[in-house]
Amino acid sequence: MGLSFLVNDERELSSIANKILSYSKSNVFVFYGDMGVGKTTFIKYLCSSLNVIDIVSSPTFSIVNEYKTTKDSSVFHFDFYRTLNKDEVFDIGYEEYIFSSSFCFIEWPEKAHGLLPSSFVKVNMSLEDSVRRITVENIN
Repeated sequence: MGLSFLVNDERELSSIANKILSYSKSNVFVFYGDMGVGKTTFIKYLCSSLNVIDIVSSPTFSIVNEYKTTKDSSVFHFDFYRTLNKDEVFDIGYEEYIFSSSFCFIEWPEKAHGLLPSSFVKVNMSLEDSVRRITVENIN
């Protein structure tokens, strides 16, 4: 059984991020949802909860961004929207990031089908009227 949240206001995302990080059994998070549903915005709140000191932005063109925390550890943020095939994913050194102990947040994981680790946190986001729904499930 997973977690489910209805988000009426962006200010709620901070406490939801903390709850999800406490719930998670993996350091790899995959985000599913239509464009514009708020995946990058929610990742900003997750990064804030992890004490990231860098500016969090969409890695749409770079494919991966690395952020540093106050403890000098790394958090990696992927956006596979513009990737054309799995070779592009491998070319950025994907496996080194994913199989590290660092937190990894992956937008558009469907573009990396078959490359995800066996254990990850699946985050589904949808917009219903003006309310966002976030559901979270540990996948083992």
